[in-house]
Amino acid sequence: MNEAARLLVTVAHPDDETFGTGSVIALAVEHGAQVTVCCATRGEAGDVRWLTSAAEIAALREAELRSAGTALGVAQFILLDYVDSGMTGQPGPQTLVGAPLDDVISDVRDVVDQVKPDVVVTLDPDYGDGHRDHAAIGQATVEACRHLPETRVYAWTVPRTLLARWFAVLENVRPDSEHLELDQEGLGRSEHQITTVLDTSEVRSRREHAISLHASQISPYEGMPADLRDEFLNTDYLVRIQPAWTGDGREHTLF
Repeated sequence: MNEAARLLVTVAHPDDETFGTGSVIALAVEHGAQVTVCCATRGEAGDVRWLTSAAEIAALREAELRSAGTALGVAQFILLDYVDSGMTGQPGPQTLVGAPLDDVISDVRDVVDQVKPDVVVTLDPDYGDGHRDHAAIGQATVEACRHLPETRVYAWTVPRTLLARWFAVLENVRPDSEHLELDQEGLGRSEHQITTVLDTSEVRSRREHAISLHASQISPYEGMPADLRDEFLNTDYLVRIQPAWTGDGREHTLF
């Protein structure tokens, strides 16, 4: 890989970069890429039981983002000023979901033009995990890159069958999880939609360390059986959105 290769990862909340795309980031760094993470919110709606104010939660979660991202090898962090929408309820006008989509697209486009990435990875805008902020940043990122048709844009995703297994186990290990209130219909990608499969096992220990640095949040892998953790943490799945993947089989590298 060219040492000058640039990867931009756009996410909605602190911890998405690690709980979601952490292995993608670490693997890219391992192979010489310079990685920028753009985070749309500071995770104010996250549950931090020992803090009560949104400002305190935001400060703590931003610090965790920077600490965990640095452990993964992130070179630059860019934070937008949207507010965490939460998983349910009426989103306010300053939230990522409540703000005009065109404004979010414009802000992400500014980041893209600043970073000039070779590759962009975002969260799945269409068949993600059900969190509306994840879909919003994914949609905004895809649209923000339209003016650069040669820039490769990927959606980090989870296979539908794997996500269904996770939900089934979640009912037993964390029955009070907000995720169980989501409509699970259509979540995750079907196998035939996945264009890119990365073996990220070589950077698993780095990702596990980064996960531990988001101490205020419960990892989605906490309490999961070893075989399910292995499937999530040793392999990553993506969909190449721009330009569309037209090759035979699947890709196994982003660069």
